[in-house]
Amino acid sequence: RPCPRPHRRGGCGGRQAPEAGSVGGGRGVGALLVALLAVAVSSRSFPAASSSSRGGDCGCPGTRKYTGMVEDCCCDYETVDAINEEVLHPILQELVTLPFFRYFKVKLWCDCPFWADDGMCRLRDCSVCECPENEFPEPFKKPYSGLSPDSMICQEGKPQATVDRTLDAKVFKGWIETDNPWTYDDETDNAEMTYVNLQLNPERYTGYTGDSARRIWDSVYKENCPKYPSEEMCQEKKALYKLISGLHSSISVHIAYDYLLDESANLWGHNLPLLYDRVLKYPERVQNLYFTYLFVLRAVTKAADYLEQAEYNTGNPEEDLKTQSLVKQLLYNPKLRSACPLPFDEAKLWQGENGPELKQEIQKQFRNISAIMDCVGCEKCRLWGKLQVLGLGTALKILFSVDGENHLNQSLQLQRNEVIALVNLLNRLSESVNFVHEKGASIEDVIKQQSSSTVKPVFPI
Repeated sequence: RPCPRPHRRGGCGGRQAPEAGSVGGGRGVGALLVALLAVAVSSRSFPAASSSSRGGDCGCPGTRKYTGMVEDCCCDYETVDAINEEVLHPILQELVTLPFFRYFKVKLWCDCPFWADDGMCRLRDCSVCECPENEFPEPFKKPYSGLSPDSMICQEGKPQATVDRTLDAKVFKGWIETDNPWTYDDETDNAEMTYVNLQLNPERYTGYTGDSARRIWDSVYKENCPKYPSEEMCQEKKALYKLISGLHSSISVHIAYDYLLDESANLWGHNLPLLYDRVLKYPERVQNLYFTYLFVLRAVTKAADYLEQAEYNTGNPEEDLKTQSLVKQLLYNPKLRSACPLPFDEAKLWQGENGPELKQEIQKQFRNISAIMDCVGCEKCRLWGKLQVLGLGTALKILFSVDGENHLNQSLQLQRNEVIALVNLLNRLSESVNFVHEKGASIEDVIKQQSSSTVKPVFPI
């Protein structure tokens, strides 16, 4: 379908489906806000969880809010945190900075198929922009005419904020052009595709709020996800809800992690009250974050042989060899294989007599969710929404494309872009799990210390 290019807007926002006891809008109370913000560290990258977060003083074991097996998964919280900190997080952090996983092909200008786009660009860094050609490997370079005047609305003439949108067929050597049945966009249509440098366009707060942002998540949950919890819900529909909720939690974590604390001073940092209000306050959301992480990790490990044999060519032999090496370290790490050999058991799904029909129904629902990403009134959020939904759709494609392990390589076909989305999604989830594990206990301590206060805690949206 044709994708006309509307004026670009920016920013991500929105909240998860309402729950009992959820807090609405308002400004943070001074004492609690200062106390929580004081917990935030000054690091600009996602930190590794410290060993002290696992226990108390004098070598005594600390209390953990989340223990035991992750619901509907095959690993426990302690193992996930340890493996993520020691193995997965360091590898993924390096892998996504390399040329192959740095550039993502995306349609940013498709019209919303459900309603008129009414997003607002509030911050000057809200938009996804082109990059100077000298930032890209030679195979990615192609002549480009540059930005049109109305495309500069959100850019404010900032060349350092631009990203490259060129296409080059050379980077697709060995990759199959095939569509993903779980997602809405036609991944084989390059006519409206553009390349984006993900490193120059981080997932962060951008000021996109209000009715437009709320309508996105309302549509995702009310129209495409079943009500939860429900004793009568089948495992498959429950899994769909948990995947979307876990993804939503991860997005909220990244917004809280990199938040504009003071716009006048351009001061960015951790918004821990927001992290608590959006995620930590609700145990289900943290549990679903871990579930989604293990689900995507299972997809990556199931496709290990396929991913190992794939070609990671960008025209930079040294970086491409490094990419291949890190991919193998990710896929075949002995610590991961011994501690959590089967993160999620997909074989238990679609087993009833209505399995095929149920799969088609849920596949249609997920395609609708992916189509809603075209309605995000924010270019940068649309970028990350599309990437992460494609990554989740690729995980679904891997886990449910064939039965069993032996014939996966003969049946599975992936696009280069699907692999890029899958690995970047796994990294996003890894970052979120890492940050929640590191900051969760300290934030809870502050909340407990403030619980005796006569001032009722109120957090910002």
